[in-house]
Amino acid sequence: MTVDILDINGKSTGKSVDLPDDVFNIEPNNHAVYLAVKTYLANQRQGTHKSKERGEIKGSTKKLKRQKGTGTARAGSIKSPLFRGGGRMFGPRPRNYGLHLNKKVRRLARQSAYVMKIKDGNFKVVEDFTFEAPQTKQYVSFLSNVEANNKKSLFILNEYDKNVYLSSRNIPKAEVKHINEVSTYDIVHANQVILSANAVDTLKKSMA
Repeated sequence: MTVDILDINGKSTGKSVDLPDDVFNIEPNNHAVYLAVKTYLANQRQGTHKSKERGEIKGSTKKLKRQKGTGTARAGSIKSPLFRGGGRMFGPRPRNYGLHLNKKVRRLARQSAYVMKIKDGNFKVVEDFTFEAPQTKQYVSFLSNVEANNKKSLFILNEYDKNVYLSSRNIPKAEVKHINEVSTYDIVHANQVILSANAVDTLKKSMA
């Protein structure tokens, strides 16, 4: 599979990169993508939610009334969940929502996500560039040239570029990441995936 390399103006440079067919011309595995996205979102949860139960409420433990003869239900402590201000029954407790996914499944999911973007025409390779100084206007112009303006865009770099990152930081829906930080969720979530030409070889190695 051959993909043309574009310049910063969105025009073809006359160059192209070869993506191995055995890696990037497969049938996407939707279930693997689902599992990877589910795992990513689950691992983002803090799990610090907590409500007080009756044993944690401050208050008297004195029996409120006699056991029988009142005509109402028996009651022990004011901290009972049945009373206003009492503890909560079966309330949330701190827990770990983290999930684990096998390495081969994670790789297959990321591979499938890239293939989906390629088949949908939402994957572009751009020659390497940098800015002399952080400037949001320049990055907006770049996104417009590669038809990614006003879309959720993911620009993947092989090496961290501070000026490019700072130029994109104030733009809604625009994200710049190092190739080793990219997850399946990032790829699926983006409407347009833009890959730096320098990152192609790193991408191939990570999929091999």
